[in-house]
Amino acid sequence: MDVTIQSAFLPHDDADAALAFYRDTLGFEVRGDVGYGGMRWITVGPPGQPGTSIVLHPPAADPGITDEERRTIAEMMAKGTYAMIVLAAEDLDGVFDRLRARGAEVVQEPTEQPYGVRDCAVRDPAGNMIRISERR
Repeated sequence: MDVTIQSAFLPHDDADAALAFYRDTLGFEVRGDVGYGGMRWITVGPPGQPGTSIVLHPPAADPGITDEERRTIAEMMAKGTYAMIVLAAEDLDGVFDRLRARGAEVVQEPTEQPYGVRDCAVRDPAGNMIRISERR
């Protein structure tokens, strides 16, 4: 089977802040920026990897979501427990230093984990957890 990951979705609660973080802080390229009804979907991805993208989306845009579910999503985003993504980098320390210097909210500095991975963690402006593993 030839199955690949095309897109992952992360919520945002401030499109401009999300765009600045993923483009300017993380260094991703913008592949799309679409608005509809006062909402924005922004597609970003790592340079040189055109087949893999992250879609930053309004979290409660689905018309099937109830008001109670919208409140729960907002509460979970505020706590940083709603969404997460794991990225990888060859120079973990360099990426971490860049993120910290540009004001990313640090959750964990680069650390050797007991399960055999060296990684760090930051949050994006919406509170999404971004773990970055060192590529070995």
